[in-house]
Formats: sequence, structure tokens, C-alpha cells
Amino acid sequence: MKALLKYILLLAAVALTGCATKPPLYNWGPYEDEVYAYFKNESTEEQILTLEKHAQETEAEGKQLPPGYRAHLGLLYSKAGRDGDFVMALEQEKAAFPESAAYVNKLLANAKPKQAARNEQPKPATHNEKSKRRTRHEKK
Repeated sequence: MKALLKYILLLAAVALTGCATKPPLYNWGPYEDEVYAYFKNESTEEQILTLEKHAQETEAEGKQLPPGYRAHLGLLYSKAGRDGDFVMALEQEKAAFPESAAYVNKLLANAKPKQAARNEQPKPATHNEKSKRRTRHEKK
């Protein structure tokens, strides 16, 4: 009987030890809320500021950002037209999580044509060009 009681107590101790809480591997912070805000089309700049602030706090605490965090921040940078920050965030994601390299490389390759199109937007016409257009139109 005593042996059975010792066995049960030992089993209970092992079971409870297995349930001990471990600190989380990543500091998720407001990430999930900001992903939700992105899909609700809320302010891109506010989301960027929130995620940047959290990233700085996490790094100061010596903790790690979760997978996809930097990539999502890069997506927000791209939406805001901050192409340099977009590339930097994706490169940081790839460095932190090498298994994401194939996906990140595809995002970067797909982004290059969009970035080039942004840089080639037509320039506003000068006063002389406008008057030339009027003159040509008036002659017809």
C-alpha cells in the first residue's frame, strides 16, 4: 500500500512538473491586433508606429520577435510607399528566419516592378508645356 502511495505521489509530481509554465519563445505583443487592423483597412501609419515601437521594446528586453512580424511590417511599409524600409524589413525577416527565404525572395522579386512603376510616375506639366498644348489645340 505504501509503495502504491509513493508511486501515485511520484506520478503526480512528474505530471505537475510537466505543466510548469515556460516563458514564451517570442514576444507577440500587439502583432495579432495589428494584422486584424490591416485587414480592416485601418490607418497604415498608426499600425507601423505601433509595430515599430513594440519591436524596439522587444529588442531592448532581449526578446525575439515572432515569425512573420518583420514581413508584415514590410508589407505595411510597402503600402505606405516606403520601399527602402520594405526591403530592409524583408531582409531582416529572412535573416531571423532562414526558412522564410524562398517566400521573402519571391516577395522581393514581385515588388521590384511595382517599385519601378512608382518611380516612373508622370511629372506635372510646366507652364510652357501647357501653353504649347493650348496653342496646338486652338490651331485645329
